[in-house]
Amino acid sequence: MAITFKILLIIFALALISVVLLQKGKSAGLSGAISGGAEHLFGKTKARGLDLFLQRLTIAVAAGFFITALIVAYLVKV
Repeated sequence: MAITFKILLIIFALALISVVLLQKGKSAGLSGAISGGAEHLFGKTKARGLDLFLQRLTIAVAAGFFITALIVAYLVKV
């Protein structure tokens, strides 16, 4: 049982890395943050299409990773 959840945790970790790397950058780095890139934080531009899908997929995979990590931690402790 613990091995199954550990394998699932590795799959979630690889999926999370992949989904995050597939997303395009929101600003031009530090210079974008100083010169007005912070507008993205307050919802001035809405995500559409693939960006919206990747954003929601990131949230779902991150939640799955977190829950699986808690389960693995519990199983290792017991």
